Amino acid sequence: MKKILLLFFILVGIYSNAAEVDSTWIRKNYTKKEVYITMRDGVKLFTSLYIPKSSKETHPFLLTRTPYSCSPYGEKNFSAYWNNYRKEYFKEGYIVVIQDVRGKYMSEGQFEDVRPFNAAKKGKEIDEASDTYDTVEWLLKNISGNNGNVGVFGISYPGFYSTMAAASNHPAIKAVSPQAPVTNWFIGDDFHHNGAFFQMDAFNFYSAVGWGFGAPHPKPTTEHTASIGFSVDDNYKYYLEQGSLKNLTKLTGDTIAFWSEMMEHPDYDDWWQARDARNATKNLNPAMLWVGGLFDAEDCWGAWNAYKAAEENNPGKEFNAIVEGPWSHGQWAANDGTHHGNIQFPTNTSLYFQQNFEIPFFNYLLKGKGDVSQIAEANIYITGADEWKSFTQWPPKNKVDKTMFLKADGKLTDTEPNLENSFSSYISDPAKPVPYEENVHLNRTREYMSNDQRFAARRPDVLVFQTDILKEDVTVTGNVIADIVTSISTTDADFVVKIIDVFPDDFCYEETSDDSENTYPMGAYQMLVRGEVFRGRYRNSFEKPAAFVPGQVDEVKFELPSIAHCFKTGHRIMVQVQSSWFPLVDRNPQQFVDIYHCNETDFVKSEIKIYHEKNKASKIILPVLN
Repeated sequence: MKKILLLFFILVGIYSNAAEVDSTWIRKNYTKKEVYITMRDGVKLFTSLYIPKSSKETHPFLLTRTPYSCSPYGEKNFSAYWNNYRKEYFKEGYIVVIQDVRGKYMSEGQFEDVRPFNAAKKGKEIDEASDTYDTVEWLLKNISGNNGNVGVFGISYPGFYSTMAAASNHPAIKAVSPQAPVTNWFIGDDFHHNGAFFQMDAFNFYSAVGWGFGAPHPKPTTEHTASIGFSVDDNYKYYLEQGSLKNLTKLTGDTIAFWSEMMEHPDYDDWWQARDARNATKNLNPAMLWVGGLFDAEDCWGAWNAYKAAEENNPGKEFNAIVEGPWSHGQWAANDGTHHGNIQFPTNTSLYFQQNFEIPFFNYLLKGKGDVSQIAEANIYITGADEWKSFTQWPPKNKVDKTMFLKADGKLTDTEPNLENSFSSYISDPAKPVPYEENVHLNRTREYMSNDQRFAARRPDVLVFQTDILKEDVTVTGNVIADIVTSISTTDADFVVKIIDVFPDDFCYEETSDDSENTYPMGAYQMLVRGEVFRGRYRNSFEKPAAFVPGQVDEVKFELPSIAHCFKTGHRIMVQVQSSWFPLVDRNPQQFVDIYHCNETDFVKSEIKIYHEKNKASKIILPVLN
């Protein structure tokens, strides 16, 4: 133990010294400047610039637009870039630019969440694309020593602004990397998945935790807004006791505009459709590098589907690539990419991304340095196999759809059932919803995306189907389709389908096989590879919800976000089906009512039947790499 502690302190000392050296180097070689840039409608946006002092060469711009503050404010206060890989951009001589978007922190104007893209704007009409265009125009004309090239990137909400930057098509913007970009908040990102409301993420983000993002900024400020907080450090207890969603709305008050707007738009109407960032993916001129995490709990859907839209909307585009690694939200920008929760990887996948994808992408397109031949169309990390693969398209050309049937005996096989009047059933009780995680905690975890599902498999309201032990590797690359044939005793229900890798009973990671009692027991681990929820009322249309007829057989068919996973020989493939995922997802009252405004008395139990009959067989469709 003493040797371990000694090594720890040595490493901390080395890291601290290196960080201090980098910090000193940046301060010595860069000047920070803070300016207001005027947009076409007269609104001024606060912008921080880190400008190289060297005049030996001209420099490209690297721009990030953010609603999360470009702090620290003050021209003598430098951001801590030396603590992560982005210090490399300083060493490469980039002019680094960070801007508060309109209506946030020190910028003027009115903030609007996921402001719709306006392809036909005229005169002084604005959107986020025009704000980017006007910013770039100012930078080119007012910052000396630039080489006329601009790159844009950002993670999550700044990923959304990166998509909009690409849509501006300013001729100086040569390279854009939207990373985990907010793309569609109704279908798959952050606050809704297939119409089901991710209440914990939305409420935490807008009101309860951190800076209270949804609070208005009536005038420029450097301060975060106070949050309303929680009464107990147990999210399951807290949200269950809040009852219906309208009680959360009471807590937000009338100041959180976007929350109130969401509550008035329960279906995928024109208001939501206008806020789909894929509307801005037509006629894109810059080179695009979309980035996402296979275990991204916030915006797993966005990168896959924005990339897909850009492919479809720009046929023949020379550079439109995607990178997907085994990461949580933004983990590719972190220093440690060696694990996700309990799942370990043999290398630092984050470092690999930084050195082989992002930095070469910008260096080549903005500086003419190096090459990008190693960046394929689709650059995907296959979990399970733990290796990077390059593909000429996504999903891969050589994937074959394999149908696996959910059997009455709990088996998952490729043989269609030949039975009559066969089903499995469970009682979905809103008073005792299935938790999304086993442990008690307050904030939503990122690790749940790969965490052990044994706790759920033991509940009577979760159906479990699994294959025999696999005799060969099965690599799944693409979107799994869940095709559930069901009848329910009420008029609405949610359906959660989870794709799970069941590890062998004796499995352990080599480097931790002799570790202490703190090592999580990986034998028989049920790794969540992908889980997704679908609100049953939208089975025919997201725009026009429809009630179920109690007792009538119906089909709920939906697509799960892409996966890239190898189920290894000796493992099993498991599917779990349930009707709640709490408090990650709000509780469905299981009646066809307005969920955002209903009462606690509207919540009822429902018997959910999943059929295994001939011609009425529930199944999943796996895109298996051939």
